Amino acid sequence: MGTPTAIQPLIQDPTMIFFVVLLIVLFAPIVMSKLRIPHIIGLVLAGVLIGEHGFNLLARDTSFEVFGQVGLYYIMFLAGLEMDLESIKKNSKRLVIFGLLTCFVPLVLTYVMSVTILGYGDKASFLLGCIMASNTLVAYPIIGRYGLQRNSSVMLSVGSSMLSLFLALVMLAILVGTFSDNSGWLFWLLFVAKFAAFCAGSIFIIPRLTRYFLRRYSDAVMQYIFVMAVMFISAAMSALIGLEGIFGAFFSGLIINRYIPHVSPLMNRIEFIGNALFIPYFLIGVGMLINLRSLSDGAEVWGIMFLIAFFGTFGKALAAYISALLFKLTKSEGKMMFGLTSAHAAGAIAMVMVGRELMIGDGVALADNNMLNGVVLMILVTCVVSTFTTERASQQLVIANSQQPIAKSNKNDDERIMVCVKYPEIAPQLLELALLVRNQKLKRELVALNVVYDGENSMPEREKGIQLLEKLQQQASAAEVQVQTQVRLATNIANGIKHAFRESGCSEVVMGMHVHTEVSKKFWGEFIQSLYNGLNRQIILMRFTQPLSTLRRIQVVVPSRAEYEHGFRRWLERLCRFAGQLDCRVLFHGRNESLEPIQKYINIHHPNVRAEYTFMAHWNELPQLASHIGTDNLLVVVTARKGTISYKNALDRLPDELTKFFSGTNLMIIFPDQYGNAKEEKMSFTEAQHHEENSIYDTLLRWIHSKRPTKL
Repeated sequence: MGTPTAIQPLIQDPTMIFFVVLLIVLFAPIVMSKLRIPHIIGLVLAGVLIGEHGFNLLARDTSFEVFGQVGLYYIMFLAGLEMDLESIKKNSKRLVIFGLLTCFVPLVLTYVMSVTILGYGDKASFLLGCIMASNTLVAYPIIGRYGLQRNSSVMLSVGSSMLSLFLALVMLAILVGTFSDNSGWLFWLLFVAKFAAFCAGSIFIIPRLTRYFLRRYSDAVMQYIFVMAVMFISAAMSALIGLEGIFGAFFSGLIINRYIPHVSPLMNRIEFIGNALFIPYFLIGVGMLINLRSLSDGAEVWGIMFLIAFFGTFGKALAAYISALLFKLTKSEGKMMFGLTSAHAAGAIAMVMVGRELMIGDGVALADNNMLNGVVLMILVTCVVSTFTTERASQQLVIANSQQPIAKSNKNDDERIMVCVKYPEIAPQLLELALLVRNQKLKRELVALNVVYDGENSMPEREKGIQLLEKLQQQASAAEVQVQTQVRLATNIANGIKHAFRESGCSEVVMGMHVHTEVSKKFWGEFIQSLYNGLNRQIILMRFTQPLSTLRRIQVVVPSRAEYEHGFRRWLERLCRFAGQLDCRVLFHGRNESLEPIQKYINIHHPNVRAEYTFMAHWNELPQLASHIGTDNLLVVVTARKGTISYKNALDRLPDELTKFFSGTNLMIIFPDQYGNAKEEKMSFTEAQHHEENSIYDTLLRWIHSKRPTKL
């Protein structure tokens, strides 16, 4: 028959153990894709085969327990990190309703079944009900592959899973308390106090600590370690107050959600490491717990497993589809809610093990061996059902979204952002800004440009530019974004940028503000002034005083008649993406005639952006905003070029006012698109080639002149 558990596993060398695990992680998706089975099932089944209840290749030692626990925390942490908090606030009632239904419907059904069919006592039946009331987001990694993290049904499922888990743990604590003499009102008063202190302390400490750390340390490794430390300390504190650590991991993800933009390299690293190592370890470890041989112990185990799995899963399905009907969601969204909330994993085993430690008589445990085996096998059944259902629902939702009418502007969108960099201190933040405002759906590359003055030190400056652009390429690759780099020699920096802009077919420029020592009337400097006067496309100038991820509010000053400018929608769209990624509030200051189209656009295209609108009668009121802008605010000034419809004489005072009243403020200045000569905006391939030939010719002439003797 099977291998006795007392026999040592075949592989005991740590190196070979890790090698086998990596092989499983590598080949399980390949094999499962051939069979058209979700690869998560492959990892669980692989765990069944290699575990002590299978071929006994590996033992479920402390490495699987540690890495598996980290993987479970990772799933919950990512779920909290990827949630749209604004949507959660708007749908809080739905979340509570679905959470209560998905908790108590399976609990009641399982309890009644256990009492009437299985013949268990009230306490044992209540234990089974608590197990089926909770669930584990085993299928959540599938959501990431389909890019549905912010789908309403997904967010409802994640939030309700946390609520049902919390309620199940509280009810389990009540059950355990009935076996103790110290379970009076003082016990529950202390529990509520500890829970309130944990939540209040986390909300107060973690955001401040995160802002402090991210402002002072930009090293990628240090930021990742800090985030992981926050997750683990939250999980440890959650377990300390009597809740499971996964609640703390999820809660910490919610708290630091807004400090880690979804398109940032840090977010990419968190997802990559979790999906590549820790989460597969957890799934393999779950499989190693499953003992298929217990099915040969008799029909009783089969019956218990079937009844627990059927009534618990049916209860989850009933709760999901009733909620979808109440919320007027589609059938696919209801299926998604059922798929995500129907799986059970290690948490169910932990609960049933608690029941084995509770004695209802002389040596008789609340949970017997048949219940334990039934729960373990139920885990396999629910994981398979959950994974298949979630995979199918994800495909249906993606197809449904692709069939919706796509705005023509997406297909004809000329978006291609150029990032002009020179100084290593601010170049990474400029690239981060471009990543935050770009259209992810278009998946277009960025253009990073470094223009070097063609003089005596041009060669060493060119080498510095190449090294800087290589670092930016590494930063962008961490966010899975391609960057086309270019180092250009020019005798006029502004002309070099304009020529590169046209040759690359870019739509806008992102660049840093240079700090000048001249008087205020030289605020722009001849270089920037020459650029925005000679280029009719959008230019974004940025001055950083702290990292973008730590901003809490964006205040936008809009000139009157800005809505009539050609580039109105472009800059507004960029700001909406920027605010959405950072989860910042946006406060627009301007005249009602300009604020109304802004509000209409945001309500239609970006309803989740938290926008507010304040009337500002005249541009002369700009200095009054200085007292209302904090250190964690960003001031955005939408200006205009001379001769355009939104230009006014008051804009001539802008350099003086910015220097005098906003010297230490995070500042963004936007020059919107303007109508211009088509020849100036676009350069054909032939013209670009001819210009490049002329540039080479001019460079060759300058080299020849430099080699001539001074006297003829």
